[in-house]
Amino acid sequence: MDALDRKILAALQQDGRLTVTELAARVGLSVSPCHRRLRELERDGTIRGYRAVVDAGALGLTFEALVFVTMRQEDRETLLAFEAAVADVPEVVQAQRLFGDPDYLMRILTADLAAYQRLEDDVLSALPGVRRLNSTLVMKRVVEDRGLPA
Repeated sequence: MDALDRKILAALQQDGRLTVTELAARVGLSVSPCHRRLRELERDGTIRGYRAVVDAGALGLTFEALVFVTMRQEDRETLLAFEAAVADVPEVVQAQRLFGDPDYLMRILTADLAAYQRLEDDVLSALPGVRRLNSTLVMKRVVEDRGLPA
């Protein structure tokens, strides 16, 4: 990856709807070489896809919690079952396995506190292997949906 590839990535992270012509102009290439580089970045998996960034508030999802999960047991079968179950919970918009304690961190969006409470009581606490959930409520997002440094 060279400086031109990094310029392409930076431009697309700011605006994924750029045409190849617009992208080429922004990075200082003609259209054909820019298009070849773009296709190679897609083909090798550097660019994993394109999507719209949607405002959660517009969907009525105004309550956000970060949930730390401590597992009762950490055998492979339990962890895989937990991860598969978490992937099926639509309110979990991000989940990461951590080193140390706690074992997982999840970012959860719901409409309000009551919806979050129902989710925790009925779904999250029943996930395979969960010993403890520790929730921290998000007061304000300071940095969000930032592209990767290119």
